Amino acid sequence: MPSHDSQTPSPWIVRFAHLIAPGARVLDLACGGGRHARFLAARGAQVEAVDRDPELLAGLRDSPGVRTRAADLESGPWPYATAQFDAVIVTNYLHRPLFPLLLEVIADGGVLLYETFAAGNERFGKPSSPAFLLQPGELLRRCAPPLHVLAYEDGVIAAPARVQRLCASRSTIAHPQKLLLTADAVITS
Repeated sequence: MPSHDSQTPSPWIVRFAHLIAPGARVLDLACGGGRHARFLAARGAQVEAVDRDPELLAGLRDSPGVRTRAADLESGPWPYATAQFDAVIVTNYLHRPLFPLLLEVIADGGVLLYETFAAGNERFGKPSSPAFLLQPGELLRRCAPPLHVLAYEDGVIAAPARVQRLCASRSTIAHPQKLLLTADAVITS
């Protein structure tokens, strides 16, 4: 996976960006340097980029379509208690207590794009602590239900890193389940 401060958006986010309509309200959680906030704002989204590091956010302040918020998501109050977003983006970040809160802020018809490190990544480097690594199938279990899973992957990418990736939507309309599962495989995208 590209480093947290890389300017290149994740191929996973790029792959599913078409699900985020121009004008959509997007939450880029633990955004770091803002590679996804910039990418989605350039596609017409209105992005709220949140991170605990104000220095990282400083590089986004003049980006059209991006609003920044410095907030400690792990020990501070949840800043989005009454908010709704058309999309939530999370990459290279895991704080398990936030899952219920993340799922609540996704509006009907909205999407969650999530990609982070998984157990097995310790053989490639950091993160290596179980606190920062998803267990097998964990991302899928935490999000479905209530979300409808459109795509899910669990495997090794070329960076190299072991990751889990999920694209899911919230909808009151029943959809036939179309799920891409990749387990213990090399993911080339």
